[in-house]
Amino acid sequence: MNRYPLWKYLLVLFVLAIGLVYSMPNMFGESPAVQITTAKNSAKLDPATLKKVEDALKQENITFDAIFMDPTGVKVRFADTDTQIKAKDALKNNLGKDYVVALNLISRSPAWLTNIAARPMYLGLDLRGGVHFLLQVDMKSALDQAADRYVSDIRSALRKDRISYSGVAREGQTVQVKFSDADQLAKAEKILNKEFPDLTFKTTNETVTASLSLAAQTRIQDFALKQNIQTLHNRINELGVAEPVIQQQGLDRVVVQLPGVQDTAKAKEILGRTATLEIRLVDEEKSDPATLDQASKGQLPFGDEFFVGRNGQPVLVKKKVELTGDYITDAGPGLDQQSGRSVVHVTLDARGARIFRQVTKDNVGKRMAILLIEKGQAEVITAPVINEEIGGGRVQISGMDNVQEATDISLLLRAGALAAPMEIIEERTVGPSMGEENIKRGMHSTLWGFAAIAVFMLIYYVLFGGISVVALGINLLLLLAILSMLQATLTLPGLAAIALTLGMAIDANVLINERIREELRSGNSPQASIHAGYDRAFDTILDSNVTTMIAGLALFMFGSGPVKGFAVVHVLGILTSMFSAVVVSRAIVNLVYGYRRKIDKLAIG
Repeated sequence: MNRYPLWKYLLVLFVLAIGLVYSMPNMFGESPAVQITTAKNSAKLDPATLKKVEDALKQENITFDAIFMDPTGVKVRFADTDTQIKAKDALKNNLGKDYVVALNLISRSPAWLTNIAARPMYLGLDLRGGVHFLLQVDMKSALDQAADRYVSDIRSALRKDRISYSGVAREGQTVQVKFSDADQLAKAEKILNKEFPDLTFKTTNETVTASLSLAAQTRIQDFALKQNIQTLHNRINELGVAEPVIQQQGLDRVVVQLPGVQDTAKAKEILGRTATLEIRLVDEEKSDPATLDQASKGQLPFGDEFFVGRNGQPVLVKKKVELTGDYITDAGPGLDQQSGRSVVHVTLDARGARIFRQVTKDNVGKRMAILLIEKGQAEVITAPVINEEIGGGRVQISGMDNVQEATDISLLLRAGALAAPMEIIEERTVGPSMGEENIKRGMHSTLWGFAAIAVFMLIYYVLFGGISVVALGINLLLLLAILSMLQATLTLPGLAAIALTLGMAIDANVLINERIREELRSGNSPQASIHAGYDRAFDTILDSNVTTMIAGLALFMFGSGPVKGFAVVHVLGILTSMFSAVVVSRAIVNLVYGYRRKIDKLAIG
């Protein structure tokens, strides 16, 4: 009656063995480490890279505990943080800009556990320390930039079909095309409606006004958000941050969490900036002193923009963009050999190199303005004279104030431009000591809760209470193992969910024990009472856990951030508690009582 077949005992032992092995890495703690990944597609991680890293550390007399390569990169483990920081600087200087060297924490677990993919859970920002940002994307700027692109596209389409027009300019988020001839306007309407289905056109007084359709606006805003998230990934990789969290929140917000980062000023500067290059031609024909003076007062010639360069000289620049930063494949800081000033070396892709070569070929003797665009504001960095045709796709940008500015601009250009500016609307910093204190408090609350439950169960249910406590411990073990196998990120809400799981899990054992007591009071034999207690309590246990799981799934589906993390641990805890309370505790009870032919009394209080 109360005996499991052999395969059930073997199944329980197998599950317990898996739970023990995969929860073990969390017991060993973490060591300071550095992580080496590639910054460019051309660079590769192979055994030669591993040997190069090892030789660089030995050359600097830096001792390390372990060095290995996994799918995420080369990792080196150290005994303390001082050695870790020293190693990072040494490797960064030795490996060059093709590789990203980041500070990290890796498990001290033995190699045999790592070889079977037994790894500890990740620790969230509130447990490890770091910075949290909530950024809001400026969707208006994204639509403005889209309208700017259509200005160039409309101009090209009209020229292609040889349609005369007076001017094309952006007004807000619309593009206005002016004509002086009614026939040309009629031809243009047909061409524009055919070539630009995403635009809606309205004609008044020989002027065609183009505006974005609602579907196009939604698509542009979605693209801007996704492009910004991808760019943030690239920038954070350049910053050398291991295991960052970058998630969309709502329709126009992005959450960024950088574990281990304490320099919030630098992180804010890099994340919030939206830098790209534009190369335009200086309007030489209208750059006389009188026109420049009028332009400085707001009376701009059609098709031009007025700027004051870094050297203080006013300059009229054509609105037509010859080349953008979209064609940049690499950028790095450097020094001008002649002047000794800081510069940025830019490498263009094949198409960008062809465009730049043609522009310089057609405009020898004219000035070319290089503009840096940040948060919708353009600044003329330099406006040199084109002395000759420039090929090869290599461009040197002078005019940098210092080495740090050249380094920062290189990083931004390498990582790509944000599709729209973003503003940091929320910022939180968690120190390493605070994270460690959070871990201690979370562990203490869980352990004290477990101890209190254990004392109560032992006093109230005696031996059956002890079996329930063992099942509860196995439940906690299995929950940790599953979270580790899933490589889940443990946060404070997750710790709260673990503590809640303990209280809910013991409830199932209380139902079983009370049901067994009722059967004994009804005059049933001990063996029959055990059998009936487990069988008849199962339906109640299942109903209560299913309803609780529905609430947990709702939290997971509709929640975000900490709420979703709580829901994941909560749902997994329900599954493990069902297994441990019903299957594991029954297996232990069967081993204790199942093979006895005669039982006078059950130790159940």
